[in-house]
Amino acid sequence: MQSTDQTPALSPSQWLKIYYFVRALVSIAWIAAAIAVGKSGAPIEAILIIGYPAWDALANYLDAQKSGGLWSNPTQALNLAISTITGIAVAIALGFCMNAVIIVFGVWAILSGVLQLATAVRRWKLAGAQWLMIVSGVQSALAGAFFFKMALGMELVSVVTIAPYAAFGAFYFLVSAIWLTVKDAGQRSIKATG
Repeated sequence: MQSTDQTPALSPSQWLKIYYFVRALVSIAWIAAAIAVGKSGAPIEAILIIGYPAWDALANYLDAQKSGGLWSNPTQALNLAISTITGIAVAIALGFCMNAVIIVFGVWAILSGVLQLATAVRRWKLAGAQWLMIVSGVQSALAGAFFFKMALGMELVSVVTIAPYAAFGAFYFLVSAIWLTVKDAGQRSIKATG
């Protein structure tokens, strides 16, 4: 007897809700771990710092695959490549000092912010509720410039330096997921009564 998968494919809006909720939850877990590790310089700090762009690369890959593939999503394909390179660059920078790591994060935040902005503008037509992702892209680019200022200044930097950046990302992903959930519920309600 053959069995076939009868699970209907997710709509772009359904996929984005799940994706945004997962991104928010992973960011919140990362922030909690970063704060717990603090400025200890423990090996877990290195894992967290390398893991952040590595997770972003994986998330961009999964999202692109669910949204038509990497060829259909060039901004996400580029973001995947940049995040992968960033993970490698962070690993190398850890051999120098945390200020070098924060500079790498600054470059990454600027580039990924611009790409997130471009992806959100493209997606606006498909799923709506992208205004927060647009704001997030702009904020990411600005945060990148701030990372440069911090790294080149006299401030002591650590994994905790990145936590507010991750917190803004978690906030934007969570609000976008909730926004899409409410929007979809409203549309279902209209269809049910109409």
